[in-house]
Amino acid sequence: MPSPFPGMDPFIEGQKWPDFHVRFITAISESLVPKVRPKYEVNVEERIYVEHQGGEPRVLRPDVSLSEREPETFSTAPPKAETAVIEPALLTLPIAEPEKEAYLLLRHRETGGIVTILELLSPGNKRFGSDGRLEYLSKREVIVKSQTHLVELDLLRNGQRLPTIEPLPPGDFYAFVRRSQRRYKVEVYGWALGDRLPSIPVPLAGDDPDVSLNLQAVLDTVYDRAGYDYSLDYRRRIEPALTPGVAACLKPLLDQA
Repeated sequence: MPSPFPGMDPFIEGQKWPDFHVRFITAISESLVPKVRPKYEVNVEERIYVEHQGGEPRVLRPDVSLSEREPETFSTAPPKAETAVIEPALLTLPIAEPEKEAYLLLRHRETGGIVTILELLSPGNKRFGSDGRLEYLSKREVIVKSQTHLVELDLLRNGQRLPTIEPLPPGDFYAFVRRSQRRYKVEVYGWALGDRLPSIPVPLAGDDPDVSLNLQAVLDTVYDRAGYDYSLDYRRRIEPALTPGVAACLKPLLDQA
């Protein structure tokens, strides 16, 4: 059963994003393989990084340590007045949590060289000051300086957008296509919530023409295979919340969901 929304379903972000991320990357791979075989391989890869809750640095050593030592000789003097008893507050320690992110590598089958990297941004990539964002932007800078093409998909309304010198075009969702021969220039496709997802080019090596990636077809496949029509709770509030203007425009679709 298809989504009640013509394009990106806004309920996915707040309820099913980790599941959607893996399924969407896999579905893109399945869509690209028939178009690039047998010259190119399309591999789903996984990146693991450590995210520190609350932006706290990792604790390298304790301020107070307990160690075994020789017992002391206790005084026989009368005990002092009893000390006060204070009820403790129960707080949460900052911990390092491993995060996993799936992405795609297109390799030249003969040489094994990486031709194109395709990324689907996660909430961690867009959270201000997070380990995930800092690591992703660092990796992005390395790719931009290389001879590898980079395709980035931002299907999240929440969080910080990818940095560009000029302002981004209007939109709720974006696709960035950076070609190696243009180095610091990037093609940016933007569209609004309520619009159908576009088809975007995926560049290949040398004089090989781009292949077209139909993002809407991939989304429809994922939505159907995942059973989001019944597993999404359309009674819950959309996260992040819609602006009053967008909510008014989407009201017929929201009433139908």
